[in-house]
Amino acid sequence: MSGILPFATINDFACFTLVLARIAGLFAAIPLFGGKRVPQTVKIAAILAMTLVLFPIVRDYIPRVPADAISLAILIIRETLIGLTLALLSQLIFGAVEFCGQLVGMQMGLSMASLFDPEAGQTQVIAVFQNLLALLFFMTLGVHHVFIRAIVESYSLIPVGAWHMSGGLIHFLVAATAGLFVLGLKLAAPVMVSLLAAGVVLGIMARSFPQMNIFMISFPLNIGLGLVALGFSILAFSQTLTDAFGALPMQIRMLFKLMA
Repeated sequence: MSGILPFATINDFACFTLVLARIAGLFAAIPLFGGKRVPQTVKIAAILAMTLVLFPIVRDYIPRVPADAISLAILIIRETLIGLTLALLSQLIFGAVEFCGQLVGMQMGLSMASLFDPEAGQTQVIAVFQNLLALLFFMTLGVHHVFIRAIVESYSLIPVGAWHMSGGLIHFLVAATAGLFVLGLKLAAPVMVSLLAAGVVLGIMARSFPQMNIFMISFPLNIGLGLVALGFSILAFSQTLTDAFGALPMQIRMLFKLMA
């Protein structure tokens, strides 16, 4: 095999397949590239293009692959799991954003005004807005570059076929998943506190003025107050997301130590 392809032997082609598997695992789950909104042809083209670029860089880290198909298939599965585990860290942050949007939308009374998200099914309008905002921060801060750099560095830390599930890795993933709910509450806290205060005031008014229809007043008040609180808390939202994205390099290094 020759020409524009970066391999000339069957062994080179097998090595290329292993690199393709690790990158495909990352791109299959990382936000923006791995979402269901992205057409399959675009995903495949992006994965192939990235593999063609990175293969000459990481080629020296790949030993001679086994000749039998079963061993090669096991290696491909392990390489894919490395990419998926790496992308899980970013998915947890976006899961926290989704959780925040669901909480805020429910507090504002927008549970009936839901949209169909191809990735999450029926979801709140606020959740869709905050997810798009988080995606904008993801690209603006260059977090996708962090993952591309990490996939290259992973070959010097995690040899081909060295992925294994250990107790430390399970504990790390469980702790990271628990942090999803903590981060979601941090993101939703300003709006939730504002709406809680409004609910207390409306409760006092309902007891003081029984003839007033507080139930009808609460709908537009909660929506308006929630939107105002969202606008005023946008800086806190962005700072919290920036801190979460900034912690990713340290989490990636720890993840590499646990997977090796």
